[in-house]
Amino acid sequence: MNALLLLTIANVRSFVRDRASLFWTLAFPLIFVILFGSIFSGGNNERTIGFADLDGTGPAGQLAAALRSIDGVELADGSEGDLLARMRRGEMSAVIVVPKGYAESLAAKAAPAIVTVYTDPSQSAADGATRQLVGFVLAAVNQAASGQPPAVVPTFESVQTNDLTFISYLVPSILGMSLMQTGVFAAIPLVADRQKLILKRLQATPLRRWQLVGSNVLVRLVIAVVQTAIVVGVGSLLFGVEIVGSWPLIAALIVLGSLAFIALGYVIASFAATEDAANGMTSAVQFPLMFLSGTFFPIEAMPDALQTVARALPLTYLGDGLRQVMVDGTPFAPLWVCFAFLGIWLAVCFGVAARFFKWQ
Repeated sequence: MNALLLLTIANVRSFVRDRASLFWTLAFPLIFVILFGSIFSGGNNERTIGFADLDGTGPAGQLAAALRSIDGVELADGSEGDLLARMRRGEMSAVIVVPKGYAESLAAKAAPAIVTVYTDPSQSAADGATRQLVGFVLAAVNQAASGQPPAVVPTFESVQTNDLTFISYLVPSILGMSLMQTGVFAAIPLVADRQKLILKRLQATPLRRWQLVGSNVLVRLVIAVVQTAIVVGVGSLLFGVEIVGSWPLIAALIVLGSLAFIALGYVIASFAATEDAANGMTSAVQFPLMFLSGTFFPIEAMPDALQTVARALPLTYLGDGLRQVMVDGTPFAPLWVCFAFLGIWLAVCFGVAARFFKWQ
């Protein structure tokens, strides 16, 4: 019993002396609580909605005024084609089209006037919010025609030509998350091999450093290919997800994203002194990447400060690029920006790792 107590005290002292492990074990949960408290404490409810008035009459103008009076709604006027093009570029969450003859239908009262609302089902939060908003405004319009059948009814159309479903949106996000974890967790075996002096022994062999690094990178890329096959295969076979984009473009995103996160893993390995510290640091990196980059939670629902953080994370652009190419999702950023941002992360992380990585 005395030996057990002494051994326990010795282990506690050893743990306390490892300041990196102490920080990631005790401080990180606190940071995690604060982070999620910030996410769910409130969000940015402002949205831009296109309004195409093909009727040009007073009742159509009154409908536009009712929409503008709602807090958090910015109404953008324009032609139907231009507004839909802007929506596909991610500049607005929906487009409302008032057809020609809208005022005549209201006056005749023979049949309800039809207002077309274009939404994007891949943006589930924005889609639901738009439907509620339109329903609220049209309920007020119908109430003004009390005692009559509904004066105005909405018809909802999708801007996606591929009948995009939520699982179609989620599959590229999960693939991006898997590639991120594969790259970031490359740090742990590297630090373990350094602690066991395996890297030091390998330096004594005829192998060059670039060969050692290259073999590690190739292994991770092979894992990335297997992950892609599993995620896309399960999504396609079990859930009917249709991949509509260019496979060479998808492959380029997968390779570039994998390399960027492998380089990030080498950065972690450069500063982690022990294997326990590497475990803590990889967790500290992967969880914010998972939950602040639009993988599970829409970025638009976050407070402005966290949206700024999301715009600086590489997984935001990898997931966004994969969704654009694989399932024709509405972009968060132009595709060339996704490639450029991942390339910048790769170059910066590679430079930091080359400068600070230690072999022993």
